Amino acid sequence: MPRLHDTQSHFATAVHDPESALPPGLLGRAGEVPTARFGVYRNNVGSSLVDAVAANYPTIQRLVGTEFLRAMVQVYVRDTLPETPVLIHYGATFPGFVAAFEPAQRLPYLADVARIDWAWHQAYHAAEANPLGPEQLATIPADELAGRRMLLHPSAGALSSPWPALSIWHTNRHDATVKPVDLRSGGQDTLICRPAHEVGVWHLPAGGAGFLHALAGQATLSDAARQSAELTPAFDLTRTLQALLASGAITGIR
Repeated sequence: MPRLHDTQSHFATAVHDPESALPPGLLGRAGEVPTARFGVYRNNVGSSLVDAVAANYPTIQRLVGTEFLRAMVQVYVRDTLPETPVLIHYGATFPGFVAAFEPAQRLPYLADVARIDWAWHQAYHAAEANPLGPEQLATIPADELAGRRMLLHPSAGALSSPWPALSIWHTNRHDATVKPVDLRSGGQDTLICRPAHEVGVWHLPAGGAGFLHALAGQATLSDAARQSAELTPAFDLTRTLQALLASGAITGIR
């Protein structure tokens, strides 16, 4: 008798590989091999996975159309199966796939727009927390603040793009009529956070995304500022802190 693991492995392979033979021992009510019925099941599983991934990238759908998006996702799904039964986590690596997908190369900003879509999705499902107010920050002496570490909201995320990805994302996500975006206008840093009931997406000053990533990596305020200034000479600590506080991305200081 085959082991349970082997049986499950054969079944999973048959479901996700149309060229694979049916699982051994799979029979219909009359003892027949249910080739057609299993094919229907296989198609339903594949379609549900495509639906799950595509649903998390509505901005990409508007940019390239439903048909192109689903075609991309179908290729993605063939090589990238869910790692957990919870499909809200499925599709995290899709932006990286888009960046390498040859037919999408004519839209070099597409992967970064997809990253904003995924960050929005993550923020929507993140845990809740109470944001830190400016008045609480003001109680900490200035000479102590530089050595402190800031706690970030569970939903806070940021990304930097060499393209105006936020502007492209915003008009395709929110405007009834898509507005033109000048690709020569330069890169943008984007902040995503859900401090209350709705996810917010904001523009960060240059270097702001790197600053947030440094804070997330447990850097002190001074170390995060130094790292950001080294990477982005135009980095403005005051403006960036103001943006993070206004968005609710900071929940505490230690």
